Amino acid sequence: MSIYRDSKRGQFIFEFDRTIENQRIRARKRLPKAWTRTEADAFDRKESARLYAVAAGVARDRATVEKAIEYYLADKKHLKTYDEVARNFAALYPYYVGKFVDQLPEIAAEITAEESDTKAPASIKYEISLLRAACRWAWKKHNHGEHDPGARVLVPQVRNERHVYMTFPQLLSQLRHCRNKGARKAMVTGFFTGMRLSEILRAKMEGDSLAVYDTKNGDAVKRVPIHPTLKRYLDRHGWPVGAAKSTVQKWSRESRAKAGLDHVRFHDIRHSTASELINNEVDLYTVGAILGHKDPRSTKRYAHLNQASLVKAIGKMGEKKRA
Repeated sequence: MSIYRDSKRGQFIFEFDRTIENQRIRARKRLPKAWTRTEADAFDRKESARLYAVAAGVARDRATVEKAIEYYLADKKHLKTYDEVARNFAALYPYYVGKFVDQLPEIAAEITAEESDTKAPASIKYEISLLRAACRWAWKKHNHGEHDPGARVLVPQVRNERHVYMTFPQLLSQLRHCRNKGARKAMVTGFFTGMRLSEILRAKMEGDSLAVYDTKNGDAVKRVPIHPTLKRYLDRHGWPVGAAKSTVQKWSRESRAKAGLDHVRFHDIRHSTASELINNEVDLYTVGAILGHKDPRSTKRYAHLNQASLVKAIGKMGEKKRA
């Protein structure tokens, strides 16, 4: 038998040691601890048949998803979410075990079909995206596979846009309950620029703009003009924010709770900027440029706010041109 149980570790071990066509073929693999004897035996039959076929020249040694993930995890140990990523790969193991990177579209379809009743589309999309990222990484960096394995992969569509907006009076109410100067500065800056918190904390003031630079090459990746009201505020209180991200988030949570705005998150301040701009008849293209959207679809979530411009545009129909 190629399968035996390691009682110390509590998992099955697959071992293959055969001489085929005058060539010794050896393979060894630890199987997931959650696997039963039935699952281990099924893997044994499938993997042994594959190794026989490859050794006999009946099948080509195709690039496996499992090997792609091994490459990915070995190269990505620096990721902050490394443990979470590894756990997700382990949970998905039954879907990709013994399969090849050119079967990734079929694997993705199976995951979607099997998990659509128990998981949210965003969770399924995340799982499939992880597999696609690993296979593409192995293809690009390790020549693992002949073609882009993610080219035909379909992921579930996710519609989880939040439509929560703050008015300026609501912001002032929250600020009155916030005793941390840096957090107040971050909230005001967010409202008048539409910048993300991470961008606000990295931004440098240059003349009448706030600029965010790429940490790798030093190039400016975003530059937002400073609103006159924000300029007067920063002239009094100075720049930069001078508070850590966790500090800003803590005071933001506490102050919005005291202001009766529990439903609002810091990131919703960014949505509020878009709302204010659109309500003042700024077009969606310009709103997207200010917010730094790389994909126009990100800005389309605010299209329903643009009714005034649509009414005005419709009203122009049939108007006589003035000489």
